Amino acid sequence: MSILNVKDLYVGFPTADGVVKAVNSIDLCLEEKEILGLLGESGSGKTVFGQAIMRLIKDKIEMHGQILYEGQDVLEMDKRKLRKMRGKKLGMIMQNPGSSLNPSYTIGNQIGEALTVHNKMKKTEVKRQSIKLLEQVKMQNPEKRANEYVHQFSGGMKERAIIAMGIAGNPDFMVVDEPTKGLDTLVKYKVVRLMKEISQDKTMILITHDLDVAQELCTKIAILYLGELVEIAPVDKLFEKQLHPYTQGFFDSMPKRGMIPIEGTPDSLINLPKGCRFHTRCSQCTEHCKNEHPPMYEVEGNRKVRCFLYAGSEPS
Repeated sequence: MSILNVKDLYVGFPTADGVVKAVNSIDLCLEEKEILGLLGESGSGKTVFGQAIMRLIKDKIEMHGQILYEGQDVLEMDKRKLRKMRGKKLGMIMQNPGSSLNPSYTIGNQIGEALTVHNKMKKTEVKRQSIKLLEQVKMQNPEKRANEYVHQFSGGMKERAIIAMGIAGNPDFMVVDEPTKGLDTLVKYKVVRLMKEISQDKTMILITHDLDVAQELCTKIAILYLGELVEIAPVDKLFEKQLHPYTQGFFDSMPKRGMIPIEGTPDSLINLPKGCRFHTRCSQCTEHCKNEHPPMYEVEGNRKVRCFLYAGSEPS
């Protein structure tokens, strides 16, 4: 059953130089208990998209479209209804836990605050549940760690603490932003194993640039370039064969694929190129690509790709 439907979502940030079109007309559907990996280069719009789902972007923005969660439009909710949804129905695990955690409060107090947003609990129960959450995320000496501050935590411990806060309300749907960023290989492996445990029976959008993490955790992958989706496919099919020239280049640029960089640099999100947005970097570009913007084509039944190479397929 479909739990999240994003329809024609646009997010723009006005600047002195023009509007930064961070998210451009995205359509996306997630089924219940599906884990979607959102991949792309830095600056492709991944984090902005995740924050838009949660309606966490506070700067002056232009945002329109629909974000339907269980049929309710998140963009149309008033602040009171949105507060009830966040944490309990919709959860988020932020990237950069060092800056997301408050240095002035103990880790236990911060987890306790996440617990009491939707529930009236006695202090003793809050403390007990905070320790239990730290146990759940495999924190060693949870009673001791609950009374410590963020500066006393390693990178992996900070990530576990921010995960504990994210799951405190036991949300059905979660946006998880770069949970392994900056972690060494051993710690990353432990965090991935933890994410696999907590993702059971949840619907999730996992934002990452790490192919190994995406392959291990996700059921479906969406590739983002210059704020728009260019390819969507089941994880096994995408890793077996990449269809869009950008997806191919993105995979080939990774260490396991030889670290072959994509030629050129992404165009400006203020002045998006006419036609296909990847055409200025694409070795398979034609005049058609330079002048006309491609739709998403349905390929092989359950894949979608935004490229004229597949123009014989039905637009989605």
